[in-house]
Amino acid sequence: MKGHWIGGAALALVMAAAAPAAAQDQAAGPYDAAVFAAASKIQPKVVNWRRDIHQNPELGNSEVRTAKLVADHLRKLGIEVRTGVAKTGVVGVLKGGKPGPVVALRADMDALPVTEQTGLPFASKVRTTFNGQETGVMHACGHDAHVAILMGAAEILAGMKADIPGTVVFIFQPAEEGPPVGEEGGAPLMVKQGVLENPKVDAVFGLHVVPGDAGQLLWRPGPMMAASDRYEIKLKGRQTHGANPWNGVDIASMQAEIVLAFNQIAARQINVTRTPTILTVATVHGGVRYNIIPDDFTLAGTLRTFDPDLRKDVMAKAEKAVESIASRYGGRGRSSGARRTR
Repeated sequence: MKGHWIGGAALALVMAAAAPAAAQDQAAGPYDAAVFAAASKIQPKVVNWRRDIHQNPELGNSEVRTAKLVADHLRKLGIEVRTGVAKTGVVGVLKGGKPGPVVALRADMDALPVTEQTGLPFASKVRTTFNGQETGVMHACGHDAHVAILMGAAEILAGMKADIPGTVVFIFQPAEEGPPVGEEGGAPLMVKQGVLENPKVDAVFGLHVVPGDAGQLLWRPGPMMAASDRYEIKLKGRQTHGANPWNGVDIASMQAEIVLAFNQIAARQINVTRTPTILTVATVHGGVRYNIIPDDFTLAGTLRTFDPDLRKDVMAKAEKAVESIASRYGGRGRSSGARRTR
């Protein structure tokens, strides 16, 4: 029964997103068949939840509306609910009618600072200020679907409570994309606040949507998605007029060389046949006027790796490149170090 239950919970997550009828024929037994039937029935509600959440996205540590939607739904199902976990996270606990392990199902809730251009009827029109810049807000990474799917799974499993051998913990995590600068948040803060301890969780299951055919479940041995680090590099030079670059430190050219060096690290210094690695510079900020070379620049980006040792190696190579190039220009370069995000 334990294996059937875990499989059933996973199938509920996938089926709630929309599984084809052919998949139902592969149900392993009565328990799975009941899950498939319930998922098929609840699918329209899941779609409506997802569209509502998509139209009303919220950034990390600000998922107030989304958290209320989730908490209200779980309470209606008779599930024990804790709110305010890691600021805006929600945790639900469903105790089954039979003894067994504690299994957690997890979904992330936050959106991204992206302006939506899809033209969909339920497209987001939300605007906000992120890191001092006005931007749109959009569920561009599928977290709206994740929340809706887990809400659907909660409803299905609550309806089968008497048959569940063990306890199900529903974890709705805020700030998966990383908390705002200067704040704690996301999975580390949820763990610190005991989300896996009361009750003590034996296993955690989650999923992530990807573009493709609805109803497909994909997996492989080892990591499925890369570890993500966020880094920031601060460059310091000497301000000068754009007409006399030799009188200062050409920090604009310095940062351009660093971007090229980072591209070269990933393309020529890493064995990409062994493990995929991506080192990206995503933002470059510096200067206030077209004819003045500034005295400081800030670069930020992301590192994606699958191998812990390779992760350290790439970071070391990147830091060495920054120091070497900055020194050659007569400036200084300092990295804040990679910080694990998603």
